[in-house]
Amino acid sequence: MRRRHLSFLLPLATVATVAVAAFEWPAGAVLAQGVPPAVPAGTVFQPSTQCMTCHNGVTTPSGEDVSFGTLWRPSMMAHAARDPYWQAGVRREVTDHPRAQAAIENECSRCHMPMAHVQQQALGRQQAIFTNLPAAGATADPLAVEGVSCAVCHQIRSDGLGARSSFTGGFVIDTTTPIERRQMFGPYEVDPGRTAVMRSATGLLPTTGTHIQQSEVCATCHTLYTHALNAAGEATSEFPEQMPYQEWVHSEFRNSQSCQACHMPVVARETPITSVLGAPREGLSRHDFRGANFLMLGLLNRFRADLGVVAQPTELDGAITRTKAFLQSSSATVSIERANVVQGRLEADIVVRNLAGHKLPTAYPSRRVWLRLTVHDGQGRLLFSSGALETTGAIAGNDNDRDGTRFEPHYREIHSGDEVQIYEAIMGTETQAVTTGLLSAVTYLKDNRLPPRGFDKRTAPGDVAVHGDAFADPDFGSGEDRLRYAVELSGARGPFTVDAQLWYQSVAYRWAQNLAGYRAAEPQRFVDYYAQTGAESALMLTRDVRTLEP
Repeated sequence: MRRRHLSFLLPLATVATVAVAAFEWPAGAVLAQGVPPAVPAGTVFQPSTQCMTCHNGVTTPSGEDVSFGTLWRPSMMAHAARDPYWQAGVRREVTDHPRAQAAIENECSRCHMPMAHVQQQALGRQQAIFTNLPAAGATADPLAVEGVSCAVCHQIRSDGLGARSSFTGGFVIDTTTPIERRQMFGPYEVDPGRTAVMRSATGLLPTTGTHIQQSEVCATCHTLYTHALNAAGEATSEFPEQMPYQEWVHSEFRNSQSCQACHMPVVARETPITSVLGAPREGLSRHDFRGANFLMLGLLNRFRADLGVVAQPTELDGAITRTKAFLQSSSATVSIERANVVQGRLEADIVVRNLAGHKLPTAYPSRRVWLRLTVHDGQGRLLFSSGALETTGAIAGNDNDRDGTRFEPHYREIHSGDEVQIYEAIMGTETQAVTTGLLSAVTYLKDNRLPPRGFDKRTAPGDVAVHGDAFADPDFGSGEDRLRYAVELSGARGPFTVDAQLWYQSVAYRWAQNLAGYRAAEPQRFVDYYAQTGAESALMLTRDVRTLEP
């Protein structure tokens, strides 16, 4: 039998591989306050500073600052390569699979260092990660630390978007056309005068490309298939690690809202898109890329010196505030539909509804959402508690936080404070062991993440299927989950107060703790960061409170 090798980790087949003009960065090139030096003529990408010259200083008629660079700079897109959790995760994988280190780094750089990756591929090389991260203000490749910048997204061509070949970083970028004819895409038509201005700044030809507003552009990196690796570093089973686009396709949102509609919401009034010769445009998208990772934004701000962060503290504070507000207004609702006392027992029916156009939570499987429910008596004494957040960031009573070989099941009814309804993805190895190692995972042992409205779990493709007890639960389905809490009151007197809260973490406690056994700098650094964050790693999304009169 022919052995399968790591061909999936080699350079993108869908991106042109004819070499562009070779160049080398000047020896000892230094980031002056984190700003990359100008890119030599004839290369594939320009740094974001070239775009900010005209696309900053942009305000709406009401005075809101919607400058592209100002909003992008503190985003997770801009910090894709500086993300300390990503760096720790890659180090873990190359430690577990040392024979595949070069291929793993090349693969993981596709979407976290896309400009450097494409440039290296055009020169016939693989992209390394750890030799290109900030160190004492200097870097071997300034494009690497730019993260997901203007020049990469706006050079993505429409070729193959939405096809399987476009996923896992399979975007198509032209690396062969001479720069004076190379295109940069946007949703608007640009007149000859403004075209000349943009070409003088970037060397690229502004071209109308409405595909830039389609979900399929986002899907190129936010749909991610991985492959488990054996001891020889060879690829075995394919695993659907991140599938928000496919979840969206299987929902009612695909006919009404794109990814950009929520994550890059448009300005209500016509607004110029540039501060230089800017004409008012309808439907200007905010480039803040609002998402769900307030934890990482906070770590980037708090440990900015360690991580070589360029965005200003006030900019990151603003991004954190926007992220939390987005989560608390647009992700979910929780409601106490019924609560009463029956023969000395309090029964409460809780409904959690997903407002997002994909599973909640979605994408990277370290994320989780859970229910915290308490009952107090008439004197304010705590009678019942399920899902309390501990100071370490762990969830009280959660099997997986206490023991990494186990996990909490999906519940239809909860009777004990040691039972917690957690909406999460639990990965399993070939032997069905619980794992947080991406390149060891071949299946989901549990996936009861809340599906979006219109999602039919019975017809869902395998890549986005519901796994575990939630599949058979008749009250878990399109956009919501219903469950009952039955609490023994043991003679306590009312009025009783029932408080139902929905909480979220982007990095669950077990995912952080499983890095502690890796002695390399990056995992140890992240474990230390997480320990200093503790309960701040979680956010209450929404709540409902009901008081039962005696």
